[in-house]
Amino acid sequence: MPTLDYHTAGESHGPALITLVQGLPAGVDIDMDLINTELRRRQGGYGRGGRQKIETDLADFLTGVRRGRTIGSPVAIRIPNKDSRLDDLERTPPVHRPRPGHADLAGSIKWLTTDCRETLERASARETAARVAAGALARCLLKEFGIIPFAFVRRILDVETDIAPTPDNYQQLRDKRDDSDVYCPDEAASEQMRARIRQAKIDKDTAGGLVECHVFGCPPGLGSCMDWRNKLDARLAYAVMGIQAFKSVEIGLGKESASIHGSQVHDPIRFDESKRNTNTLGFVRDSNNAGGLEGGMTNAEPVVVRGAMKPIATLLRGLPSVDLNTKQADHSQYERSDISAVPAASVVLENVVAFEIARAFLEKFPGDSIIETRAAYNNYLDLARSLPLDPPIATLA
Repeated sequence: MPTLDYHTAGESHGPALITLVQGLPAGVDIDMDLINTELRRRQGGYGRGGRQKIETDLADFLTGVRRGRTIGSPVAIRIPNKDSRLDDLERTPPVHRPRPGHADLAGSIKWLTTDCRETLERASARETAARVAAGALARCLLKEFGIIPFAFVRRILDVETDIAPTPDNYQQLRDKRDDSDVYCPDEAASEQMRARIRQAKIDKDTAGGLVECHVFGCPPGLGSCMDWRNKLDARLAYAVMGIQAFKSVEIGLGKESASIHGSQVHDPIRFDESKRNTNTLGFVRDSNNAGGLEGGMTNAEPVVVRGAMKPIATLLRGLPSVDLNTKQADHSQYERSDISAVPAASVVLENVVAFEIARAFLEKFPGDSIIETRAAYNNYLDLARSLPLDPPIATLA
């Protein structure tokens, strides 16, 4: 069982969403501003629908925290739903016409019902608020070790930015991202993205895009090549593909690495003594096509994860479907939705990636308290900087 794990519960129009996080060491300072800011950012972004005007997502800690710090027990977080009406059949009626691209039809058949409501209530992207809470909580641990995730919108439809985040410029880019209502740190691209979303609304259509996360400050060695289930790139891909409406994941150069030669793909290694005391231990690269991961392990370069979100399946104009009761042709049923949730998806990406990094971090540096975790972390870096060990590790017993 992983050292750090989480579960979510709750329906889109139920009383609340619940997040249960297990495995955090005692003594982690809870940054409520960070957690609630991430929840608020997930609600924002140009193209969102009316639901976001109703809800004000705030994390209510029920267990596992005392006087602003974790105490080592499971942490339960409650996010209330103001728009709670799951049992009100007038306001939340049965859905008999499934939406193509949504979980409606497959779920109705799976659970042997002609009402898609039970499926869509849980399949709804409203659930991602609970995952953002888990990721933001894990970030409270990561920031103690200088590990910072930064995600943004890379593309919406055919509009793409060519910005390149680095350890030196990401803070400036984060400020620009936070000034953009499409969460893109490129002002010119942001304006064009807004125009594409605006036109999609006029056309009663929806718009998807690409979101990208860079994680700065990871030490080398998170993850493992010894068991395929522990490869960090595979685990990141699993987490990102679990986000609603995501259809592909890339690490670093991604699919582009299939179309160029190895000499153009792999990142040469050099040693820089002046950086021995950084997280790189002095081993640096002039490129990062690997996206900070080699052999399923971090190599101290920024971890780069990219995900593609398809257009939302709920269209104002509907799509051809059938009535599950009559089996007659009809149009899909409309449920209040967004025109584009790509900006919000970048927040979800940032936080699910953060959680997986934190999970791998605690597997490498376990401890019942943050004091033990910090001691294990510092000891590892000291040993790694002193390589080659004298005597060699093979003779240590």
